[in-house]
Amino acid sequence: MQDTLISEQTIGQKIYLIRGQKIMLDRDLARLYEVSTGRLNEQVKRNKKRFPEDFAFLLTRQAIMILKSQIATSRWGGSRKLPYAFTEQGVAMLSGVLNSERAILVNIAIMRTFVKLRHILSSNKALALKLEQLERNIEQHDTEIHAIFEAIRRLMAPPVKPKRSIGFHVN
Repeated sequence: MQDTLISEQTIGQKIYLIRGQKIMLDRDLARLYEVSTGRLNEQVKRNKKRFPEDFAFLLTRQAIMILKSQIATSRWGGSRKLPYAFTEQGVAMLSGVLNSERAILVNIAIMRTFVKLRHILSSNKALALKLEQLERNIEQHDTEIHAIFEAIRRLMAPPVKPKRSIGFHVN
């Protein structure tokens, strides 16, 4: 079996954002590992100590609605059970409980995708910060340029002649 079993793009399309965390769903992982979702969840339940709440959690109906909007689908494949969501650490733990050659290779591909995704996000943050600084500099320069133009307009304006007053002197 080769290391490039599954493309990063395929895996990347199965990573969603829920509770501020990047997660993968049990059904997507089961397809990648070529096992049934029931078998995957059965192994997780048998090894509960390996999957604390920050590694794997059951999605709520509200979270499913959020995911549907991310996936842009109105249907959810007809499953009656709420799916499990696995964080990066939970996915890493899966290779140990599934214990197959494919699980190991799929996990390596998934971990590489998570690392690449983290790298892309961090470089985007750096770019966003630079853009924000540039915007602030432009705003400051705009204010300064506006002040310069106002000063030039005042210098170009004809001098205001003082109005003559008719002098009435009251004694």
